[in-house]
Amino acid sequence: MLNLILFGKPGSGKGTQASFLKNKYGLVHISTGDVFRKNIKTETELGLKAKLYTEKGELVPDQITVSMLENEIKQNLPCLGFIFDGFPRTIYQANEMNKILTKYVLDLTATIALDVDDNLLKERLLKRGKISGRADDQSVDKILTRLNEYRKKTQPLIEYYEKMNKFYSVSGVGEINDISKRLIDLIENLI
Repeated sequence: MLNLILFGKPGSGKGTQASFLKNKYGLVHISTGDVFRKNIKTETELGLKAKLYTEKGELVPDQITVSMLENEIKQNLPCLGFIFDGFPRTIYQANEMNKILTKYVLDLTATIALDVDDNLLKERLLKRGKISGRADDQSVDKILTRLNEYRKKTQPLIEYYEKMNKFYSVSGVGEINDISKRLIDLIENLI
């Protein structure tokens, strides 16, 4: 079973690449953003709580995120594996994810970071905001808040997964197909 975490700042291309890897390897793609939007749209209790944070451009608290993600894992078993996009984002979430994986007898294959410079990310997110209409991608202030939150809360995960020998970094800059090829080359060397 192949279980991957695709890691990176907002706008780094996680969703695009996760979708590609999902199709290539027959994985279930669990995107934190999609899970949030689904729960918000259907106005679940967790979704309504998450909405209060996303509207301000803040990260959703760990307990809400973990509960939503565990529900998604449960609903999709059995499968060939998972690709997690945007989760975990904190050490707490990583520890909770380890508990969830153990509970469902799943092993993490790798955590792969898409590395992209902040200035390029701002450009990408503003462009995406114009196309998608996503409010959190249309404001430079909200984008900067998300990037700062990422640095404070998510950066420590690099060291966390390095200690487990599960962390790898791939350049997220360039043509989509080139980035996909870099990811495939890495994954093929791991499995």
